[in-house]
Amino acid sequence: MTEIKSPRGTADILPVEQAYWEYVRKYAGDTCHLYGYQRIDTPVFEETALFIRGVGKETEVVQKQMYTFDDNSGTSITLRPEGTAPVCRAYLEHGMHNMPQPVKLFYISPAFRYERPQLGRFRQHWQFGVEAIGEADPSLDAEIIDMAWRFYQGLGLKELSIKLNSIGCQLCRPSFLEALKSYYTKHTDKLCPECKERLTRSPLRLLDCKKLSCRELAKSAPLSSDHLCDDCKNHFSQLQHYLELLDLPFELDPCLVRGLDYYTKTVFEFLPREEGAQSALGGGGRYDNLIEELGGKHTPAIGFATGIERIILNLKKADIAIPPLPTPRVYIAYLGEQAKEEALKLAAELRQNNISAITSLGSRSLKAQMRQANTSGTAMVITIGENELKNNTVELRDMVNAEQRTIPRDEILALLN
Repeated sequence: MTEIKSPRGTADILPVEQAYWEYVRKYAGDTCHLYGYQRIDTPVFEETALFIRGVGKETEVVQKQMYTFDDNSGTSITLRPEGTAPVCRAYLEHGMHNMPQPVKLFYISPAFRYERPQLGRFRQHWQFGVEAIGEADPSLDAEIIDMAWRFYQGLGLKELSIKLNSIGCQLCRPSFLEALKSYYTKHTDKLCPECKERLTRSPLRLLDCKKLSCRELAKSAPLSSDHLCDDCKNHFSQLQHYLELLDLPFELDPCLVRGLDYYTKTVFEFLPREEGAQSALGGGGRYDNLIEELGGKHTPAIGFATGIERIILNLKKADIAIPPLPTPRVYIAYLGEQAKEEALKLAAELRQNNISAITSLGSRSLKAQMRQANTSGTAMVITIGENELKNNTVELRDMVNAEQRTIPRDEILALLN
């Protein structure tokens, strides 16, 4: 029979990797609580219409990357390709517009995109994201960027840069898009096949292409800053002022755009500083029209998301020490069936008192049990044999100091607490 493996573009998170995941998830939650954000979890699948209306029918995500199927009722369902649209749907569905604004939410959840798998990019990947819905103040943009920066810095990822741009709003962006189309139409012979499609479908993404010929063209392309309306100019200027107040080292990047249609005004990304780095650790921006696109009132909002797999890849690359996961405190070894029964009773008693314990299983020799205890990383080993049963004692061995002593059975709990 053919061996069954995990689907292409997915990965098992094995126990040896879990310390990294626990480290990142815990720090993400701690950072969010520090800034007053609350957790939200949305379904792993949604009605396809949510992403067509929210993300944009002409985006590459909707056109090429979504996992979409009809369920048994004939409803078109899509595995979540990104986290913002589902959170906005929940905001509307549960009347969060009646809460004090902005509503600050965060999530840690899987996302699914049919992309070519490569280092740090998977078809099922995990995202940590934050959304602040219901406020247009550029100081909120600064807060989100500051929050993401502190998150990366706190994890130990110090060598990062912040890229910043404004892509305008519904009023001023059309003139910018027309300027882009006019410029690139004159150079279609130098565009890669994907960008030739983008020219009519999603011209903003022309600036984002990583192909060398397209990157060279982008250097002379029209600038969004030359087409911003007064409101967008003021917003972007105030944001830069606030970032300077917070001492955040941002760099303006006129080629920075995002791949989803809902973005407006502020867009930003965090990238490693090493030469040639192209893969952003995370990014985000404003989406002031998304709630309205989904049927609500005009509601300004901003968000940020980062891939956990990519963070872990960079943690390993930087050789950052990760706190180990806790190991059981006690391993209980035994000799004989009667001692095994006593070991089971003792393990249950310890666990009832919140002392983690594991016991040997089967009929391993004492030598084999001690090898297993060493492997498990327990700090102490309790051994029960015939003499210990007779004298109502146990042998307690400190695995750190290699000290061993005999203690009365009824004193174990007090000693370990």
